[in-house]
Amino acid sequence: MAKDQEEIIVDVEQVYSRTEHWVVENQKSLSIIVGAIVLMLLSFFAYKNFVLKPQEVEASEQMWQAQQAFGIDSLDQALYGSDVAYGFLDIIEEYGITEAANLAHYYTGISYLRLGQYEDAIEYLEDYDCKDIMVCAVAYGATGDAYMELGEVDKAISYYISAVDHTDNDLTAPVYLMKAARAHEEVGDYSDALALYNRIKEGYPNSNEGQLIEKFIARAEGLAGE
Repeated sequence: MAKDQEEIIVDVEQVYSRTEHWVVENQKSLSIIVGAIVLMLLSFFAYKNFVLKPQEVEASEQMWQAQQAFGIDSLDQALYGSDVAYGFLDIIEEYGITEAANLAHYYTGISYLRLGQYEDAIEYLEDYDCKDIMVCAVAYGATGDAYMELGEVDKAISYYISAVDHTDNDLTAPVYLMKAARAHEEVGDYSDALALYNRIKEGYPNSNEGQLIEKFIARAEGLAGE
Protein backbone atom coordinates (compact mmCIF):
# COMPACT_ATOMS: atom_id res chain seq x y z
CA MET A 1 0.00 0.00 0.00
CA ALA A 2 1.34 3.42 -0.89
CA LYS A 3 2.45 5.65 1.94
CA ASP A 4 0.03 8.46 1.10
CA GLN A 5 -2.90 5.97 1.14
CA GLU A 6 -1.81 4.78 4.58
CA GLU A 7 -1.73 8.38 5.82
CA ILE A 8 -5.24 8.99 4.47
CA ILE A 9 -6.55 5.90 6.30
CA VAL A 10 -4.87 7.04 9.49
CA ASP A 11 -6.31 10.51 9.16
CA VAL A 12 -9.83 9.15 8.63
CA GLU A 13 -9.49 6.86 11.63
CA GLN A 14 -8.28 9.78 13.74
CA VAL A 15 -11.29 11.86 12.68
CA TYR A 16 -13.72 9.06 13.58
CA SER A 17 -11.93 8.48 16.86
CA ARG A 18 -12.08 12.14 17.80
CA THR A 19 -15.74 12.34 16.76
CA GLU A 20 -16.67 9.32 18.86
CA HIS A 21 -14.75 10.78 21.79
CA TRP A 22 -16.56 14.12 21.43
CA VAL A 23 -19.96 12.38 21.23
CA VAL A 24 -19.24 10.39 24.38
CA GLU A 25 -18.12 13.50 26.25
CA ASN A 26 -21.13 15.51 25.10
CA GLN A 27 -23.73 12.77 25.16
CA LYS A 28 -25.71 14.39 27.94
CA SER A 29 -25.78 17.77 26.20
CA LEU A 30 -26.74 16.16 22.91
CA SER A 31 -29.56 14.26 24.59
CA ILE A 32 -30.87 17.50 26.09
CA ILE A 33 -30.69 19.28 22.70
CA VAL A 34 -32.42 16.43 20.85
CA GLY A 35 -35.03 16.21 23.58
CA ALA A 36 -35.65 19.95 23.38
CA ILE A 37 -36.08 19.77 19.58
CA VAL A 38 -38.50 16.86 19.88
CA LEU A 39 -40.44 18.72 22.58
CA MET A 40 -40.62 21.84 20.42
CA LEU A 41 -41.91 19.83 17.45
CA LEU A 42 -44.50 18.07 19.57
CA SER A 43 -45.57 21.37 21.10
CA PHE A 44 -45.90 22.95 17.66
CA PHE A 45 -48.04 20.13 16.30
CA ALA A 46 -50.16 20.07 19.45
CA TYR A 47 -50.66 23.84 19.28
CA LYS A 48 -51.51 23.72 15.57
CA ASN A 49 -53.96 20.84 15.85
CA PHE A 50 -55.54 21.41 19.26
CA VAL A 51 -55.45 25.22 19.58
CA LEU A 52 -55.05 26.98 16.24
CA LYS A 53 -57.28 24.78 14.09
CA PRO A 54 -60.26 24.85 16.50
CA GLN A 55 -59.88 28.63 16.86
CA GLU A 56 -59.76 29.01 13.07
CA VAL A 57 -62.98 27.05 12.67
CA GLU A 58 -64.69 28.95 15.48
CA ALA A 59 -63.56 32.34 14.15
CA SER A 60 -64.83 31.55 10.65
CA GLU A 61 -68.18 30.45 12.05
CA GLN A 62 -68.43 33.61 14.14
CA MET A 63 -67.51 35.92 11.25
CA TRP A 64 -70.05 34.90 8.66
CA GLN A 65 -72.76 37.18 10.01
CA ALA A 66 -70.38 40.14 9.87
CA GLN A 67 -69.63 39.23 6.26
CA GLN A 68 -73.36 39.10 5.53
CA ALA A 69 -73.81 42.55 7.05
CA PHE A 70 -70.86 43.87 5.04
CA GLY A 71 -72.41 42.49 1.86
CA ILE A 72 -75.56 44.57 2.33
CA ASP A 73 -73.65 47.71 3.45
CA SER A 74 -74.78 47.38 7.07
CA LEU A 75 -71.32 48.58 8.01
CA ASP A 76 -71.85 49.47 11.67
CA GLN A 77 -73.19 45.99 12.33
CA ALA A 78 -70.38 44.48 10.27
CA LEU A 79 -67.80 46.32 12.37
CA TYR A 80 -69.29 46.19 15.84
CA GLY A 81 -71.62 43.20 15.70
CA SER A 82 -74.82 42.85 17.68
CA ASP A 83 -76.10 41.18 20.82
CA VAL A 84 -76.11 37.84 19.03
CA ALA A 85 -73.23 38.12 16.56
CA TYR A 86 -69.62 39.21 16.46
CA GLY A 87 -68.43 42.06 14.28
CA PHE A 88 -65.09 42.22 12.52
CA LEU A 89 -63.51 44.11 15.41
CA ASP A 90 -64.62 41.37 17.81
CA ILE A 91 -63.05 38.74 15.56
CA ILE A 92 -59.76 40.63 15.52
CA GLU A 93 -59.77 40.96 19.31
CA GLU A 94 -60.89 37.43 20.16
CA TYR A 95 -59.13 35.43 17.43
CA GLY A 96 -56.09 37.53 16.63
CA ILE A 97 -53.83 34.59 15.70
CA THR A 98 -56.17 33.20 13.04
CA GLU A 99 -56.44 33.79 9.31
CA ALA A 100 -60.07 34.80 9.91
CA ALA A 101 -58.86 37.67 12.09
CA ASN A 102 -56.36 38.63 9.41
CA LEU A 103 -59.14 38.74 6.82
CA ALA A 104 -61.24 40.76 9.27
CA HIS A 105 -58.56 43.48 9.03
CA TYR A 106 -59.32 43.75 5.32
CA TYR A 107 -63.08 43.94 5.83
CA THR A 108 -62.62 46.46 8.64
CA GLY A 109 -60.41 48.67 6.50
CA ILE A 110 -62.86 48.63 3.60
CA SER A 111 -65.77 49.33 5.98
CA TYR A 112 -64.02 52.34 7.48
CA LEU A 113 -63.17 53.59 3.98
CA ARG A 114 -66.85 53.45 3.01
CA LEU A 115 -67.76 55.26 6.24
CA GLY A 116 -65.29 58.05 5.50
CA GLN A 117 -63.00 57.18 8.42
CA TYR A 118 -59.89 57.22 6.31
CA GLU A 119 -57.17 57.05 8.95
CA ASP A 120 -58.83 54.02 10.53
CA ALA A 121 -59.17 52.48 7.08
CA ILE A 122 -55.44 52.89 6.44
CA GLU A 123 -54.53 51.42 9.83
CA TYR A 124 -56.45 48.20 9.28
CA LEU A 125 -55.65 47.80 5.59
CA GLU A 126 -51.93 48.21 6.24
CA ASP A 127 -52.17 45.57 8.99
CA TYR A 128 -53.81 43.11 6.61
CA ASP A 129 -51.39 40.37 5.54
CA CYS A 130 -52.82 39.57 2.14
CA LYS A 131 -52.62 36.11 0.62
CA ASP A 132 -55.00 36.18 -2.37
CA ILE A 133 -53.49 38.27 -5.18
CA MET A 134 -56.79 39.82 -6.25
CA VAL A 135 -57.72 40.78 -2.70
CA CYS A 136 -54.20 42.18 -2.26
CA ALA A 137 -54.70 44.44 -5.26
CA VAL A 138 -58.00 45.73 -3.90
CA ALA A 139 -56.46 46.26 -0.46
CA TYR A 140 -53.59 48.30 -1.94
CA GLY A 141 -55.99 50.26 -4.11
CA ALA A 142 -58.34 50.96 -1.20
CA THR A 143 -55.40 52.20 0.87
CA GLY A 144 -54.57 54.51 -2.03
CA ASP A 145 -58.16 55.77 -2.03
CA ALA A 146 -57.95 56.55 1.70
CA TYR A 147 -54.68 58.45 1.29
CA MET A 148 -56.18 60.32 -1.66
CA GLU A 149 -59.13 61.41 0.48
CA LEU A 150 -56.66 62.68 3.08
CA GLY A 151 -54.85 64.72 0.44
CA GLU A 152 -51.67 62.62 0.58
CA VAL A 153 -51.41 62.23 -3.17
CA ASP A 154 -47.88 60.80 -3.36
CA LYS A 155 -48.76 57.99 -0.97
CA ALA A 156 -51.99 57.36 -2.87
CA ILE A 157 -50.12 57.04 -6.16
CA SER A 158 -47.59 54.68 -4.57
CA TYR A 159 -50.38 52.37 -3.39
CA TYR A 160 -52.19 52.50 -6.73
CA ILE A 161 -49.02 51.46 -8.53
CA SER A 162 -48.44 48.72 -5.93
CA ALA A 163 -51.94 47.43 -6.70
CA VAL A 164 -51.06 47.28 -10.40
CA ASP A 165 -47.69 45.65 -9.85
CA HIS A 166 -49.11 43.10 -7.45
CA THR A 167 -51.47 41.54 -9.99
CA ASP A 168 -51.27 42.48 -13.65
CA ASN A 169 -54.72 41.72 -15.06
CA ASP A 170 -57.37 43.36 -17.23
CA LEU A 171 -59.79 43.74 -14.34
CA THR A 172 -57.97 45.70 -11.63
CA ALA A 173 -54.74 46.95 -13.24
CA PRO A 174 -56.32 49.52 -15.60
CA VAL A 175 -58.59 50.76 -12.79
CA TYR A 176 -55.64 51.60 -10.55
CA LEU A 177 -53.52 52.93 -13.40
CA MET A 178 -56.38 55.31 -14.16
CA LYS A 179 -56.60 56.36 -10.53
CA ALA A 180 -52.86 56.93 -10.36
CA ALA A 181 -52.96 58.98 -13.57
CA ARG A 182 -55.84 61.12 -12.30
CA ALA A 183 -53.94 61.67 -9.06
CA HIS A 184 -50.92 62.86 -11.04
CA GLU A 185 -53.15 65.27 -12.92
CA GLU A 186 -54.56 66.61 -9.68
CA VAL A 187 -51.11 67.83 -8.64
CA GLY A 188 -50.13 69.01 -12.12
CA ASP A 189 -47.89 66.08 -13.10
CA TYR A 190 -49.36 65.86 -16.58
CA SER A 191 -46.43 64.07 -18.21
CA ASP A 192 -46.58 61.32 -15.59
CA ALA A 193 -50.34 61.09 -16.06
CA LEU A 194 -49.86 60.82 -19.82
CA ALA A 195 -47.37 57.97 -19.40
CA LEU A 196 -49.90 56.02 -17.35
CA TYR A 197 -52.71 56.70 -19.81
CA ASN A 198 -50.51 55.38 -22.60
CA ARG A 199 -49.74 52.34 -20.47
CA ILE A 200 -53.47 51.63 -20.30
CA LYS A 201 -53.81 52.13 -24.05
CA GLU A 202 -50.96 49.76 -24.86
CA GLY A 203 -51.49 47.13 -22.18
CA TYR A 204 -55.25 47.02 -21.61
CA PRO A 205 -57.00 48.18 -24.80
CA ASN A 206 -60.02 45.93 -24.24
CA SER A 207 -60.72 47.07 -20.69
CA ASN A 208 -63.42 49.64 -19.93
CA GLU A 209 -60.67 52.16 -19.22
CA GLY A 210 -58.83 51.25 -22.42
CA GLN A 211 -61.89 51.88 -24.57
CA LEU A 212 -62.22 55.44 -23.23
CA ILE A 213 -58.54 56.26 -22.91
CA GLU A 214 -58.08 58.39 -26.03
CA LYS A 215 -59.88 61.38 -24.56
CA PHE A 216 -57.74 61.23 -21.42
CA ILE A 217 -54.59 61.00 -23.52
CA ALA A 218 -55.65 63.99 -25.63
CA ARG A 219 -56.39 66.08 -22.55
CA ALA A 220 -53.12 65.13 -20.82
CA GLU A 221 -51.15 65.91 -23.99
CA GLY A 222 -52.76 69.33 -24.14
CA LEU A 223 -52.06 70.04 -20.47
CA ALA A 224 -48.50 68.74 -20.74
CA GLY A 225 -47.89 70.84 -23.85
CA GLU A 226 -47.08 67.82 -26.01
